[in-house]
Parts: sequence; structure tokens; C-alpha cells
Amino acid sequence: MAKENINADLLISTIISGIEDVKGKEISILDLREIENTVCDYFIVCEGTSNTQVNAIVNAVQKKVSKELKDKPWHIEGQDNAEWVLMDYVHVVVHVFQKHIREYYDIESLWGDAKTTLIETNY
Repeated sequence: MAKENINADLLISTIISGIEDVKGKEISILDLREIENTVCDYFIVCEGTSNTQVNAIVNAVQKKVSKELKDKPWHIEGQDNAEWVLMDYVHVVVHVFQKHIREYYDIESLWGDAKTTLIETNY
């Protein structure tokens, strides 16, 4: 189990680095491990200002994770309209939203019991 956590931590930091490379906004990590019947251990949620930036975030994350960890998402959904793209790395699921869609679905409040960490960005 400990090895899996190290991999999850490394995956999370690599994903966040990919998001930051293209200036993704409002990055948060939701730790779901204490919640019963969840589909994964962590959500990473962020937003882009347009469908172009949402796609840039998704591409940056994919490239960085592939290059540094030799891993790729099990599944990606939502790239057609790029309002909400879900990237499933099995233990970590990344949600890349446009701001208005993120506000509408408000998944952070749906998972209100999760321990949430906000990532400070300097841009």
C-alpha cells in the first residue's frame, strides 16, 4: 500500500506541474480515501478560461505524465466540447473545467467530506 501512495503522490505532483505549465487556474486536490464507495483515491480539479486552454491543460498533463512517469490515462472524456474534460488515471481522476461549468456542477461541494487542498499558483 505504501508504494501505491508514493506513486499517487508522484502522479499528483506531476499532474499539477502539467496544469501549471499552461497556467491552469483554481487547482484543488480532493482526498477521497476516507470516503466510502469512491471510484478513486483523489480528484484534481482545475479550470481553464476557454476550450482552447482546457485542451491545452489536458495535453500538457498527458505529455508530462507520459514523459516523466511513462503512464497514460485509462480513459479521457469530454474533449469534444472541452467544457469539462475528465482524465482517469485510475487512482487519480483529473477534472478540467471551464469556469462556468465548474460553478454549475460544483463537484467540490458534492464531495464536501473530502479533505481539500488548494494549490497556490504564482501567475
